[in-house]
Amino acid sequence: MIGVAVLGSTGSVGESTLDVLGRHPERFRLVAIAAHHSAAKLAGQIRAWGPAYAALADESAARELRALLGGTAPHTRVLAGAGALEEIATLRETDCVMAAIVGAAGLRSTLAAARAGKRLLLANKESLVMAGPLLVAAVRESGATLLPIDSEHNAIFQCLPAGVRTGIAPPGLTRVLLTASGGPFRDTPREALEAVTPETACAHPVWVMGRKISVDSATLMNKGLELIEACLLFGVTPPQVEILVHPQSIVHSLVEYADGSTLAQLSAPDMRTPIAHALAWPERISAGVEFLDLLKAGHLDFQAPDYDKFRCLPLARAAALAGGLHPALLNAANEVAVQAFLERQLNFPGIAAVIEAVMEQAAGGAIGGLEDVLAADAEGRRRARERIVSMTKSGSVRNAHA
Repeated sequence: MIGVAVLGSTGSVGESTLDVLGRHPERFRLVAIAAHHSAAKLAGQIRAWGPAYAALADESAARELRALLGGTAPHTRVLAGAGALEEIATLRETDCVMAAIVGAAGLRSTLAAARAGKRLLLANKESLVMAGPLLVAAVRESGATLLPIDSEHNAIFQCLPAGVRTGIAPPGLTRVLLTASGGPFRDTPREALEAVTPETACAHPVWVMGRKISVDSATLMNKGLELIEACLLFGVTPPQVEILVHPQSIVHSLVEYADGSTLAQLSAPDMRTPIAHALAWPERISAGVEFLDLLKAGHLDFQAPDYDKFRCLPLARAAALAGGLHPALLNAANEVAVQAFLERQLNFPGIAAVIEAVMEQAAGGAIGGLEDVLAADAEGRRRARERIVSMTKSGSVRNAHA
């Protein structure tokens, strides 16, 4: 039995992970689940699964969880506080850790799992974006196995030769091609983006995701963060990563080789496929996913993204080229700007405007350790909040959906 901990069990990736685990009770044992603050949903998962451990980073939410459970889960130990997620990630009983907590909040626990030598299923892209060199070094030093869960990076991994090491490109690889659905505004005129609401931004045409990730997909920042991830995971440079808009979301990414071969991974757009792949790797197990019918799909379309309309993409590429602390600053500014948009304090084009202003002001620098990353994260957030206040006062970015 493989012991599994799911960090971010109440999110869409976490729930999909539980679905796959439930299909193979003879193979996997759910040891622990964790979330940031979703007490009610976590309580339901505890009753359904009976894990040995459950954790909430938010202590007030943990108190709520204990009250909700009462005496109904005597075999589940509830942990709380900032260190609880790291404790869950390093449990002796756990062989495999799904890192699916969204945003910078998942950084410490993801690093902890890597340092503990776990099989790390990485869905928390922000950890790699913020502290990629530290995470890759931790994986190598501990002997951990890092398996990407993002459908794009999992697709690339599946198209690489067996035995590749994290952060080292195999011989003969020339490019990786990341596909993007294009989000809900792929065909929306640029001038119409000011009227975009959080509701329309979160209505993804293909994938069912959380609100923050849905907005990232709408701005194409999600693809920009994935570009940074790809460089760190597969040892390629930013010029070797091309982004293609592929509305059908069937070809999840491609790898090009020096001999002219291009390998692609295709499947129905369902996160259970990469999750099942990573859980069972190098074997294959059922994911509960509908098999791909290419005749039904009919055709596969590809086009270049509009870098002028989706300004987050060139900003992310610039951060990837600069390296060091620039990706951490980019991620911090994006998280603050997206939250402001969701809270109707900022209009949709304002997200990129805030990020650009932060990146122009920030000094960047090299990553010496985790404290440097956390300091850059704090600086990016502070500058982003200041910029939002300034823009609101000046009226330079109209809140069209207020």
